[in-house]
Amino acid sequence: MDTENNQKPRRGIYLLPNLFTTVGLFAGFYAIVSAMDGRFEAAAIAIFVAMVMDGLDGRVARLTNTQSDFGMEYDSLSDMISFGLAPALVMYTWSLSVMGKLGWLAAFIYTACAALRLARFNTRSESTDKRFFQGLASPAAAALLVGLIWVGTVYGIAGSEVGKWTVAVTILAGGLMVSNIRYYSFKDMDFKGKVPFFVMLIVVLVFVFITLDPPRVLFSMAMIYAISGPVITLVMLYRSRRMRASGSEETGNDKTEDKQE
Repeated sequence: MDTENNQKPRRGIYLLPNLFTTVGLFAGFYAIVSAMDGRFEAAAIAIFVAMVMDGLDGRVARLTNTQSDFGMEYDSLSDMISFGLAPALVMYTWSLSVMGKLGWLAAFIYTACAALRLARFNTRSESTDKRFFQGLASPAAAALLVGLIWVGTVYGIAGSEVGKWTVAVTILAGGLMVSNIRYYSFKDMDFKGKVPFFVMLIVVLVFVFITLDPPRVLFSMAMIYAISGPVITLVMLYRSRRMRASGSEETGNDKTEDKQE
């Protein structure tokens, strides 16, 4: 018998995509440590780095055909730390702690909503429209929180002075994650195909625009994306109602014509 054919396939994990996931996990952990030391700007930057890594690991896995169940589970656990637990703890340390019980409850609500959002995404990822997210993605919710912290730190706004506002933003971000509001996912963008020259020019201009004032630009982008979901949902509801109304009118006209005949 050929012993080579009877050998079991080697078990292992793909290094490249999981390496990006590990860097993202480390960035989330570093953000928590930095917040404990009072270095909130470093904590905010670390979570934004985790977002970049989270965007790269899936793209790299698809481009190199190295997707795996292990990678998906590892990425989900990393997201829970970097975009669920870390932003809540950084926000609590910066501002929510002055609000007493309400502060830590707001941080817990955000963390629980992030866990629920990730669990729902994992169980429905195969049956939902890839073009849209159901609820605000956890990296975008984290960007909303740490973007606010970064702006406040750079411009000398003490977290204790805006405790009521940060409670509202934290709970709102958590609620958006578990809502049914649709957000554009950008997953239908083709990074392997050719694009017009002006598209590359726009990408360069976006990077230049971000470098002018990273805290305000990134926070503004997070705010615009958070608002875009309700706008998209309302537009889709309006269109669906118009289609139903036009369909019912056509049905009514057909019945009237049948009676006349």
